[in-house]
Amino acid sequence: MFKSVLVANRGEIACRVFRTAKRMGLRTIAVYSEADAQALHVREADEAVRIGPAAARESYLDGAKVLAAAKATGAEAIHPGYGFLSENADFAEAVAAAGLIWIGPDPASIRAMGLKDAAKELMIQAGVPVTPGYQGADQSEATLTAEAARIGYPVLIKAVAGGGGKGMKRVDDPADFAAGLASAKREGAAAFGDDRVLIERYITRPRHIEVQVFGDRHGDVVHLYERECSLQRRHQKVIEEAPAPGMSEAVRAAVTGAAIKAAKAVNYVGAGTIEFIADASDGLKADGIWFMEMNTRLQVEHPVTESVTGVDLVEWQFRVAAGEPLPLKQDQIKLNGWAMEARLYAEDPANGFLPSIGRLEHFVMPDGIRVDTGVEQGGEVSQFYDPMIAKLIVHEDTREAAAARLAEAAGEVEVWPVKTNAGFLKRCLDHPRFVTGDVDTGFIAAEEAALQPVETAEATLAALTLIAEAASDGEAAGSDRFSPWGGQPGLSYGVRLNAPAQTMVWAHVDGRGVSGAVTPVEAGWRGAEGRTAQIGFDQVQAGEALFGYQVIDDGFVLFVDGEARRVTPHRAAVGSGAGAVSDGALRAPMPGKIVAVPAKAGDVVAKGQPVVVLEAMKMEHALTAPFDGVVEHVAAVGDQVVEAAVLAVVKAAD
Repeated sequence: MFKSVLVANRGEIACRVFRTAKRMGLRTIAVYSEADAQALHVREADEAVRIGPAAARESYLDGAKVLAAAKATGAEAIHPGYGFLSENADFAEAVAAAGLIWIGPDPASIRAMGLKDAAKELMIQAGVPVTPGYQGADQSEATLTAEAARIGYPVLIKAVAGGGGKGMKRVDDPADFAAGLASAKREGAAAFGDDRVLIERYITRPRHIEVQVFGDRHGDVVHLYERECSLQRRHQKVIEEAPAPGMSEAVRAAVTGAAIKAAKAVNYVGAGTIEFIADASDGLKADGIWFMEMNTRLQVEHPVTESVTGVDLVEWQFRVAAGEPLPLKQDQIKLNGWAMEARLYAEDPANGFLPSIGRLEHFVMPDGIRVDTGVEQGGEVSQFYDPMIAKLIVHEDTREAAAARLAEAAGEVEVWPVKTNAGFLKRCLDHPRFVTGDVDTGFIAAEEAALQPVETAEATLAALTLIAEAASDGEAAGSDRFSPWGGQPGLSYGVRLNAPAQTMVWAHVDGRGVSGAVTPVEAGWRGAEGRTAQIGFDQVQAGEALFGYQVIDDGFVLFVDGEARRVTPHRAAVGSGAGAVSDGALRAPMPGKIVAVPAKAGDVVAKGQPVVVLEAMKMEHALTAPFDGVVEHVAAVGDQVVEAAVLAVVKAAD
């Protein structure tokens, strides 16, 4: 076994690999960009090397710089994590040529599975069922349009070198094919340097099921069962679980057998994932699951497999890379219980799930579960990298217990001022369809209305109680903890601490006015509905619900079921500041680059019609007209813009 390992990655995956490496007594080496100088993975490593500017292409994606860091630190092996260089066959060859151990599959296997079109042809030859579609060399728009018509709409356009939902577009109408093709090609070229695409039949009720495989250099290949990854938004996985709900032993045998066959077809060594699409319209059937692609690396969702098998997949990677045989044979790998993982993203569900960046002034994760993260309180979420900030993982005896525990954990997340999807995750996990296992990749889109946040009486009472307590003498929690109102006479809002009569309190919650009658009682405050509320250290007990809170400059942040809600006194409240589209100005939600301008100056546009497309954090974001009108101004393709820059102006129709 080698004695040192450099992780050519960042964030939570680097921290995850370091955890196993340290347990095995290996010296750990980190690389970092200028933007990550203070990052958690840098401090957790035994040694760290700065390799370039913030932009990934000039740091984490620069293989020469990574190899130079390995040479300078005496690293014996390189673990690529996932993303960045993990599926770069040229880099894998360069690592071996430098005399280092590459902790991953052989370059030939990476190349064989790296292009979706070639991989599908290889799987057809190996007898693995594949989704009907077109993966030919003719990439002309006329041919692709004709093939889409032959396959039948809806179709899925996919970048041949793609992954993670990038360069993937669903098209339902032939009239939209050209626009979808152009967008898929742009994303493919930007993310992978390859604008070629393939086309597949779109399964109307698809489930995304994948199988974890592992091979060694002694000819053995095993599977570690399947994972369900159907809860997705814009083709990005949100919640994963193992095993898959409704999976019979017959179907499991078929899909895992196909996965083993696929891995053996490319002489696979190391950790890999064979991804399948299943038709969920009538339950899982052995003849209704087709190969989609193979990821020749460790997956983001690998912790759920580790939880149900008791296997440390990173340790297996180390041992196989060192030439050892697989630690277990197929009949020794057993399923135990149910595991679920939720991806916590720095994004704003209330604003189209746009990424949220900034300093994590308050960052509290749930206790009692596995949390894989690469950030901490006081750290920064940067515009330069993927917005996933943590993974919440639970393991229970049953699926119902796992869903309930993960929903509870998502509700306990407290993050401010960066926005997260924690509340959204909780609502997904609590949804009756999810609880019963009725899932497919269209779940989130179909249940969009039911997944919106709901105001509860307990949360409103908690907000009013915070304002009432702050406006009084604040003795219940200590007056110094409510210093924003210290020495401000008259900020009483009718609250009289020693008076038994009900009094009115007015507040703003995320810019929305709320009010209610509260009565001071010995235990705290009583609302009009008879519920009582108490304020303790960083917590509010309102009825049976317990909420966290944090004091901020002009009020509080109340943490409600994973949501962070800004609570301010009525007179201190300010506008929501959510883009201010009422004036017709479309502003950049984050720094980025203009990649398309669907509407030009002078065009008449309808409300919701795309006007300008911004590329940021590896994805395209379309900004749409806020109302019917005429485009007065629009930015140019290629412009690099800063956050809040005006990208277009729409004048309302007369």
